[in-house]
Amino acid sequence: MGLTGASTALAALDGKERMKPRPGDRCLALVGNPNVGKSTVFNGLTGLRQHTGNWPGKTVGSARGRYEHRGRGYVLVDLPGTYSLMARSAEEEVTRDFLCFGGSDAAVVVCDATALERNLNLVLQVLELQPRTVVCVNLLDEAAKKGIEVDLPALAERLGVPVVGTAAGRGKGLPALKDAVEKLLDDPIPPTPRPVPYLTPIRQAADRLAAVLEPELGGVLSGRWVALRLLEGDRGTLEALSAGLGRRVGESETVREAVERERAWLAQRGMGAEVLQDRLVAGLVLAAEEICHGVVTCRRADYDRRDRKLDRLLTSRRTGIPVMLLLLAVVFWLTISAANLPSQLLSDALFWLSDRLSELLVRLEAPEWLRLALVDGVYRTLAWVVSVMLPPMAIFFPIFTLLEDFGYLPRAAFVLDHAFQKARACGKQALTMAMGFGCNAAGVTGCRIIDSPRERLIAILTNSFVPCNGRFPTLIAVISMFFVGTAPGLGGTLGCALLLTGVIVLGVLLTFGVSRLLSWTVLKGVPSSFALELPPYRRPQVGQVILRSVLDRTLFVLGRAAAVAAPAGLVIWVCANVELGGVSILARCTDFLDPFARLLGLDGVILMAFILGFPANEIVIPIVIMAYLSTGSLTELTDLDALRALLVDNGWTATTAVCTMLFSLSHWPCSTTCMTIGKETGSLRWTLLGIALPTAIGMAACFLTASTARLLGLG
Repeated sequence: MGLTGASTALAALDGKERMKPRPGDRCLALVGNPNVGKSTVFNGLTGLRQHTGNWPGKTVGSARGRYEHRGRGYVLVDLPGTYSLMARSAEEEVTRDFLCFGGSDAAVVVCDATALERNLNLVLQVLELQPRTVVCVNLLDEAAKKGIEVDLPALAERLGVPVVGTAAGRGKGLPALKDAVEKLLDDPIPPTPRPVPYLTPIRQAADRLAAVLEPELGGVLSGRWVALRLLEGDRGTLEALSAGLGRRVGESETVREAVERERAWLAQRGMGAEVLQDRLVAGLVLAAEEICHGVVTCRRADYDRRDRKLDRLLTSRRTGIPVMLLLLAVVFWLTISAANLPSQLLSDALFWLSDRLSELLVRLEAPEWLRLALVDGVYRTLAWVVSVMLPPMAIFFPIFTLLEDFGYLPRAAFVLDHAFQKARACGKQALTMAMGFGCNAAGVTGCRIIDSPRERLIAILTNSFVPCNGRFPTLIAVISMFFVGTAPGLGGTLGCALLLTGVIVLGVLLTFGVSRLLSWTVLKGVPSSFALELPPYRRPQVGQVILRSVLDRTLFVLGRAAAVAAPAGLVIWVCANVELGGVSILARCTDFLDPFARLLGLDGVILMAFILGFPANEIVIPIVIMAYLSTGSLTELTDLDALRALLVDNGWTATTAVCTMLFSLSHWPCSTTCMTIGKETGSLRWTLLGIALPTAIGMAACFLTASTARLLGLG
């Protein structure tokens, strides 16, 4: 090993040691396609309840856990679900880079026993990088129900690495998996996996180039794998390799000449760059097919009959959209009807606590201005956000996750793919859009699943056209007061859910329209194709669903909203209580904005409430109440009849209500979403466009609605 290779190997070793919390621990990379039960295997081994993956609401990163087996510690890194290591998306890059430079001692590749041939494409790619690999054939229980049998010993013989069968959801096979990992790592000689039988010219060119590369790589990476990446000219992979190795791969004149020589040799045999990539993929597919022949047997020809029947209902052109709208309405109805009582109880408790906090500060002889600022400003704003956000999210997110576990969300993307293709966008945007209902910031983060940078930007810039959980309270209150009545019962909540669904549909239509507009102008391009797996329908694991939705989503989103709501409450209190010339800053601002707001069918108070609600949309209605009542602090007014009377007394009409709903649907994103757009795009220009687009469209819609109402004498 040369000096450079030794340094690189030591750097990898250092990274490996940093990964391990205790000396002597072994690091394992957990890899697999989406929907193979990889996170269930992770949870079963480590005892944790972490959830990672590549659909919205799940992080495109890695969860980490630890388990002990026979006195030895193992650190398990759950990498994002991916179909390939030929990185075309963020999750593929994360997985590839960790396998290359994460310092793992071995890999565990989880496969779906009901779709083994497709899963083996990834297995073969991992084996090219990491020979110390255990293949975990999961979901054997589901395979048995469908009459599918897998000959595990034959599969192990053909792959050349250990193979273990599991049904991780039931805890079966996990002890055997631990034993196989231990045995693999205890053996000083790694296994020799079956090489992928690429075409003879490709093998010859790769072997010759690998011989030139291996002295530079110093055993850190497979020379053959790096040679194939150099030959196909995968720039993203080459840049990652250069960053990981600390120098440009192929920078030396010897390697550069060897690469050009082998590329020219392949081109003479009809294998240019594009043809070479196709042949590499074909080699993996044919190898997987050959391995599975005779290893997988199916004793039932109609094993997927139920799935096909459901797919005819959920994904057909005739019924797919109506079923989707019906499910959306049911989800909103359940959220609205079930959240009212806990929201009220939580609000009563938190506002009761504000009085106790105020009494405590009085006893501590705190200055009155400090007591009012902390209690009436910071605490009351925070209490309102928590009481308004927590109950709906605690209902919406579990329902959302149940649909996800059942297998419906990828089918929703399939149904909407045609519409997004018409808008020259990506069908995966349907998934990021759905996550936006819970939190637009989470939806923006979820856009990482979209491979094309152009289409990812379109999804990021249009995500705020679907209302997030923070905008639902305003929409629900206005709908209830002005359009369906405030009487409690099934009729009121059902009517509110149906109208709210209509508002959501309008937001989706705006998403299509603006996506098309961006594709015509600043983000011109042709929509890309993508492979979308429709996973088998599964019975959701209710306990894990509740835990995942509470930990991964509800508390995460709530914490982020609370972090910005607290300082916002102080700003609002200052504006409402500090006077200039006998008039509060808030009143002066609302008077200044009023003429412009009237053109939009609003008034200065409403527009100012949206501006002050920039940190958290949940506080828009409380600010409106505070400004109209001149109370100087956020006021709890939960009786919708009394609130409607207050609004009508201050000039609200049906036109005002419609314009308020339109502006709530389409205006600048909240502060958290804006920061997330900036982080995801790395550009101030795109962040400003993400703010300007919905604001301009919302103002235009309000202006047209108000102008039409005035012309008809309805304003």
